Amino acid sequence: MFETLRAKQPGTSLSRILFYELAAWVMRVLSWLFYRTKTIDPHKVPALGPVLLAGNHQSLLDPPLMSIRIRHRHLNFVAKSGLFSFRPFAYVISLLNAIPLREDTGDTAAIRETIARLERGGAVLIFPEGSRSPDGAVDVFKRGVALLVKKAKCPVVPVAIEGAFDAWPIHRGVPNLFGCHVYVKYGDPIDSTELLKDGPDAGLEILRLRIEAMRRDLRTLLREETQGRYPAPGLGDEPLKPQRCSTSIGSLVESPRILADRSQTASS
Repeated sequence: MFETLRAKQPGTSLSRILFYELAAWVMRVLSWLFYRTKTIDPHKVPALGPVLLAGNHQSLLDPPLMSIRIRHRHLNFVAKSGLFSFRPFAYVISLLNAIPLREDTGDTAAIRETIARLERGGAVLIFPEGSRSPDGAVDVFKRGVALLVKKAKCPVVPVAIEGAFDAWPIHRGVPNLFGCHVYVKYGDPIDSTELLKDGPDAGLEILRLRIEAMRRDLRTLLREETQGRYPAPGLGDEPLKPQRCSTSIGSLVESPRILADRSQTASS
């Protein structure tokens, strides 16, 4: 039994694993009560070995709702350093495998910790847009994500969420607890070499298009199951914005140097 639990989060204490299990159970109950959350194909996330999960970012609900239905392993996720300013909350999300990220500077510690957790066989959830969507639509992806994928050398699982923007948009201080539905869908794992074979920009576009296709599938399904009541029409119905080149992951503009330094250290 304990061996099975430990396999869900390699290199983590049993007490932290049990806390995560309890928190995930509570969130599954609450998400069903408030949002009738539906999760499609969580089994597509590999049970063992390092894996990156890349998802669109609609709200602060995304990390827990993308995590709680993956019962065969635990996720790590990158979180803005501002979320760690309130110590009790910082303590809780640290127990839930959050990695603090300073947005205003190149954060070497966050990059290295992300790679270290992957090297230990962990699963890490990232948001290639770098910040929450202002309108629910998928924004451009940061080019630094491709650098992370290249150095991590692990499968990438696309994840889409829909309905979370309506449940907790970026301009609201608290979530809407009633009348919203949130759905999550996981795609097939993509080999990192295959994803980047035509270059980082092409790889990011492939990943972005897959996530967008799944998000639109969820949007259609939500409307079918709510008789068109939800989600409300908006920019999430518009064509995808053109992808533009960006060198950061969040605001980690120094990531190319950081990753190169780590690669040289590992080979020496």
